Amino acid sequence: MSESIAQGSFVNAKVVDIKKFGAFVEIESGEEGFIHISKVSKKYVKDVTDFLKVGQEITGKVIGKTKDGKYELSLREGDSKSTSDEGAANSENFEKKLTRFLKDSDRKISEYRKHLDKKRKSRRR
Repeated sequence: MSESIAQGSFVNAKVVDIKKFGAFVEIESGEEGFIHISKVSKKYVKDVTDFLKVGQEITGKVIGKTKDGKYELSLREGDSKSTSDEGAANSENFEKKLTRFLKDSDRKISEYRKHLDKKRKSRRR
């Protein structure tokens, strides 16, 4: 058994119990850990069982120790791969939306200028 796990390190663990306020896990070193409901996901968590199941294997970041000596873990940071994949997808989605917005904006400006030109020509007569 490991004597101490460094804060900020990622550990593998298995969910052993789920409560309304979080999940208890057994870290691969055999030590106990806890994931508070606020640290389960970046999304809103109404029910921990929507995100975790007993027996599920997870990877969490050690963020400290609880008062009773359990390691406190967070799943919000996630592994860097899934976070970067999600970021890339959001970036692509943003780029598509921005391109569409710019095209629509250019079209509207062009239509508005044509409208103004017609208005000016009719006033000159």
